[in-house]
Amino acid sequence: MGILEWATSPLGQRVPIHIAWFLIWVAVIAGLVFLIVHAIYVRYFAKHKEFASEAPPAQTLDLPARIPRHSLAARMFHWIMAAAMFVLLFTAFLPRVGVQFNWVTYHWIAGTVLTISILFHIVHSIFYMDFWSIWPDRSDLEDARRRVERFFGRSTAAPRKFAKYPLENKLYHGVVMLSGLAVIATGICMMFRVRTIFFPRNPYLFSDMTWGMMYVLHGLAGVGLITLTIVHVYFAIRPEKLPITASMIVGSMSREFYLQEHDPQRWIVPGMPNQRSAADGD
Repeated sequence: MGILEWATSPLGQRVPIHIAWFLIWVAVIAGLVFLIVHAIYVRYFAKHKEFASEAPPAQTLDLPARIPRHSLAARMFHWIMAAAMFVLLFTAFLPRVGVQFNWVTYHWIAGTVLTISILFHIVHSIFYMDFWSIWPDRSDLEDARRRVERFFGRSTAAPRKFAKYPLENKLYHGVVMLSGLAVIATGICMMFRVRTIFFPRNPYLFSDMTWGMMYVLHGLAGVGLITLTIVHVYFAIRPEKLPITASMIVGSMSREFYLQEHDPQRWIVPGMPNQRSAADGD
């Protein structure tokens, strides 16, 4: 059983036409297996978090009761993107498991919304946010190495508390970004094969082989997003992650949770002069 389905073009060329649809269930099962294994690990095997020494008291003075985390624009982007993503997944894969409806129009409209929201996010993150806060840095890798060594019982220094985004969030963001860009790029090209309000239908824009590879990449990225979405929802509803999830709704988290999980030297709260001066002195 292959992962691709093939056909013969009018020119007699064997070309891929899309992924094998059993991969939908592979993606669903992979997501469910991950959350089951993780839940068992956290419940029975995970060790208590140990971090390096606490931040100097001067860095915690005058911190507000609520620490701002996500702006209104960032939250609106997140929920619009999430809605578009769910519509895309349902309209793409429900017909493949037997739920028949006129899905094409809903799919390309949701894809257009997703594309516009991503373009907005790119501009917003570059010019109005701390663009590099979501990318792994040397401290992330060093702390990850320490956590792995401590997991295997080796003696090493305790890792520091997290920056605004832990390494796991940053890596997840990178994978979602690559998958999302793949479905958007191929999806825009595939819109030439259906009737939309944007441009005339032109199924001869690319060769049969190119169209086939485009459908394969679109499908592989799509089923990957099934697993990624399951994992994302799972972590969003875990009890220890609820303050982070709530911050995507209200925009902030409590000072207590901030100090418990995050390093004030690595995540600078805007407008806190004591915190800024201490970080600059490192």
